[in-house]
Amino acid sequence: MAIIRTIAELEALYDDAVPASLTKEIDHLTDLHRAYVEASPFVLVATSGPGGLDCSPRGDPAGFVRVVGERTLMMPDRRGNNRLDTLRNLVVDPRIALLFLVPGVGITLRVNGTTQISTEPDLRASFVVAGKLPATVMVITVSSVYTQCPKALIRSKLWDPEQFRNPGELPSVGQIMQAITAGEFDGKAYDDAYPARVRDTIY
Repeated sequence: MAIIRTIAELEALYDDAVPASLTKEIDHLTDLHRAYVEASPFVLVATSGPGGLDCSPRGDPAGFVRVVGERTLMMPDRRGNNRLDTLRNLVVDPRIALLFLVPGVGITLRVNGTTQISTEPDLRASFVVAGKLPATVMVITVSSVYTQCPKALIRSKLWDPEQFRNPGELPSVGQIMQAITAGEFDGKAYDDAYPARVRDTIY
């Protein structure tokens, strides 16, 4: 297996960066970038910390990531599995990378920056949904913003309904859990209870 071990070896395999890919990166959000943030109901969040790397999904009604200014975003941390992988990382390494997706749109928006985790009561209350407050709110200071071309989404046909899969074609979480615990976990009971569990804990 041929392994690349230097930047020079890597760069020798590729052409120079497309000029527009460099020009489009700026250090703040414009009103045009804001349109993507406010239209997005789904964001991928990447962080790094002593325990390793993490890339987690975040989702809520479109606009759940609040644009406070050209250099500030706010994102509520909704109820989840309480592993806290993202938040643990951010406490010790505040760097964050966000990838905003808009259903049906190929262009994505990438935002990099640093994060503080706030427990300020009024701020949390401003993100209330169904009477439930987020435990924390991520306050993100923007350092880099740029759009990503749609080639990956075009190649993957991500938004093409004809490519959508039936969940039943893939193993369920319960089945996976039962397999990795050598049958000690009741996968069927877990899967059967999941719809009610989601309904009761979505917020």
